[in-house]
Amino acid sequence: MRFSVVVPLFNKAPYVVKALKSVLDQTYRDFELIVIDDGSTDDSLSVARSVLDKCVIQYQLIHQENAGVSTARNNGVAVSHGEYVCFLDADDWWAPSFLEKMDKLISDFPEAGIYGTNYYYVKNGRQSICVTGASTGYINYCQVYSAGMVMPLTSITVAINSMVFNEFGGLKPSLKLGEDFDLWIRVALKYKVAFLNEPLAFYNQDSCSEWRGTAQLVEPRYNMLWNLDYLSDEEKNNPDYKKLIDGLRVYSLFPYFLSRQYHDAARKELDKVDWKKQPWSTRFLYSQPVFFLKCHNAFMKCGSVIKQWLIRHL
Repeated sequence: MRFSVVVPLFNKAPYVVKALKSVLDQTYRDFELIVIDDGSTDDSLSVARSVLDKCVIQYQLIHQENAGVSTARNNGVAVSHGEYVCFLDADDWWAPSFLEKMDKLISDFPEAGIYGTNYYYVKNGRQSICVTGASTGYINYCQVYSAGMVMPLTSITVAINSMVFNEFGGLKPSLKLGEDFDLWIRVALKYKVAFLNEPLAFYNQDSCSEWRGTAQLVEPRYNMLWNLDYLSDEEKNNPDYKKLIDGLRVYSLFPYFLSRQYHDAARKELDKVDWKKQPWSTRFLYSQPVFFLKCHNAFMKCGSVIKQWLIRHL
């Protein structure tokens, strides 16, 4: 079997039908579907079963006690049979040709350990293409990501060789934020990465924020940025990786830097940044008093809320 499609499911009853149908409508048919219900407390499980009971492809619907998305994905891979594994979150969806074009990408660039396609952001019902700046073919993952700080690989746009996934032990259940990046970077530092510059997945930003898991700051012990010391040698010796991880630090740790609870932890992690290679605007931003930055941040959030309201109602 060519592909195993793993769909982790937790309290996404309003969205899971669209996600599953986008898999079942694939033009490429050599795949199995594995849905892992991660202890949903709504009717997600019954809704998913109502869709799968009508399908003709090979599928598994597995219920587990709530253990998090990484464990759900790992458990899905553990019972899979495909040569390559793809993941789809239950509130996102694919274009009908996703697997067909992924299969061609694998055939055209067989030396890669992981493959990805471009994707759409969906916000307020509007679709916008993610501008990664990457061309189709083998890419330097760190260079592409750091160039625009736009993810070239996401959990819903990749196909990873099953043996490669198992070689690295899969996703780390201890991480709640950035768990997919943690795996992608480990793979990308050892294997080639192939990319298709065609948007074939839809990354839904309109689902409930609590389901996305990004509405609140995640404790440092659960955030991948505080858990990358095992790559310290790469940070010392690989300038592409160093540029990327420093960019992620200054971009992603800013809300932590502003918070009273995590300010000191963020500052300690930011001390690892090579500030001489950061843009002047970034150095200037972090040099300002925290009180001023909090006021500025609150003003920007207010403006964003007003902008989103206007987009939805005009």
